Amino acid sequence: MSPCSKRQDRDRGDPRNCPGVILLITLVILVILSTLGYTLSVRVAARRHRDQYMIDCAKARYACASGLKFALTAMSTLQFQLVSRPNEPDFSDVFALSEPEYQKLLDQMALKLAADSNLADNSRFTADSNSTDVRPQKKPARIRDINDINDVNDPNSQFFARPKGIEIPGPYGPRWPLVVEPIEFEVGSAKVMIEIEDENAKYPLGWVVMADEKTKAEAGVGWKTFCEWMGYTGSEIGQLQEDLARIGEVKPFKTEFKPEAQVQVAEPPVPANQRGRITQPGTRAAPARRTPTKKAVSPAEQMDQQNKEFAKLFHSSLINADLLARPSIKSDTRKESAMKYLGLWATRQVNVNTAPRHVLEAALTFGSIADAPKMAEAIIQRRQTKPITDVNEVKQIVLANATAIDKCRSFITATSTVFTIRVTATSGVATATALAAVSKEADKIKRIAIISD
Repeated sequence: MSPCSKRQDRDRGDPRNCPGVILLITLVILVILSTLGYTLSVRVAARRHRDQYMIDCAKARYACASGLKFALTAMSTLQFQLVSRPNEPDFSDVFALSEPEYQKLLDQMALKLAADSNLADNSRFTADSNSTDVRPQKKPARIRDINDINDVNDPNSQFFARPKGIEIPGPYGPRWPLVVEPIEFEVGSAKVMIEIEDENAKYPLGWVVMADEKTKAEAGVGWKTFCEWMGYTGSEIGQLQEDLARIGEVKPFKTEFKPEAQVQVAEPPVPANQRGRITQPGTRAAPARRTPTKKAVSPAEQMDQQNKEFAKLFHSSLINADLLARPSIKSDTRKESAMKYLGLWATRQVNVNTAPRHVLEAALTFGSIADAPKMAEAIIQRRQTKPITDVNEVKQIVLANATAIDKCRSFITATSTVFTIRVTATSGVATATALAAVSKEADKIKRIAIISD
C-alpha cells in the first residue's frame, strides 16, 4: 500500500474530518449560546419590570397622597344636597334584590329616563315651532315617539335598548352611598379617583357593643334584623356577636357623654436654682413630689377620643372581615355584602334620608321593635318626594308612633355629619389607596382617622 493510501485511511478515521460531528458540535454551541442569551434577556426584563413597578408604586403613592390632601382641603367647601326622587326606582331595597329583579329595576330606570327625554324633546320642538328656522330637530338616539306602537314604555319591545351606565340614583343623586359623583383627575402619569361616602347612611357597628344596659335588648334585635336582611344564619349571627363581644370587653361603646374629670399626674417643676445642675457621683437627689390634678374633659373631647379608639378596633383583626365581606347576592354587576352597609368609624346616628331599609329598620327598633318595619316604610315613601329636614318631621310622618320616635331620637338624624373619603391612584400596574374618615359640620372639618394601603 502506497503512503498516500495510508494517509487517506488515517484522515478518514479522524473525527475532525467528519462533517456530522462538526455539525453536531456547532448545534450544541448554538444551543448553549441561545440559552445563555435567553436567560440573560429574561433576567434583564424581570429587573426592568421590577424597577418599573417600583417607579409606578412611588408614582401611585404620591398621587394618592396628593389626592387625599386635595379632598381634605375641598371638603370644607363641598355642599352635599339631598334630592327628591319622585316616580323613580328607590335605592332602599337594592341590597336585597336578586340579579333578575335588579336588572328589571334598571330597565324601569331606563324607561323613566327615555320618557323624560321624549317629553323634553317634544317640548323643544313645540317651543321652536314659532321660529323662522324650519330645519328638523334632531332627536336623541334610541328614543322613539311616545305614541309609537312599540313605544319605550314596553321593555319587551325590540326597539328598546337600555343604555349602558344606568344606575339607581341615591339620596344625593349618585349611586348609594356616594354624596357626589366620583372625582377623577391625573397627577402626572397616575390616574386618581376620589369617592366620598355618607357614613350616617350605614349601620353603626358600635351599637352592637353598647355599654348602656337600657338599650342593649333593642340593639340586639336591631343587629339581628340587619343580619337576617343580609342573609346570615342563626349560627353565623351568633359567631359575629361573639367576635364583637370581645371588642366590648376591650372598650364598651357609649352614645351619651357627660362632663368628666380625669386624674392626671403632672411632672413637678424644677427649681430655678437646680436647673442645669449636674448631680455628683455618689450623691442622691431628693425625690420630687408629683401631685395629682383633675382635668375637666368635655363631652366633645370624649367623643373624639372614642371615635379614634373604635376606628382602630373596627379595622383590626378582632373583626371577622371575611364573614362580613361575604357576598350576599350573586351578581356580575354589583357587590353586595354586610361590610358595605356597616359604619366602621364609631358613628352613633343613622340618617333617615339616606339609610337603606334594613339600616333604617334597625335604627327605629330603638323606638319600637314591632312597629319598626311600618315606620321605615312610611319614611321611605315620604323622603322620595321631599327630603326630611328634621327629626320632628318624622313624628308627623308616623303620627301614630310619635312616642317611638321620641325614644329613638338619639339614634337618628336628618343631616349626615360623618363621611368617608376613598382615594384610589393607579400608575401602570401599581395601585395605592387611602381611606379618611372626617366629621363635617357646616364648613368645619375634623379628621377622625386615616388608613393608607
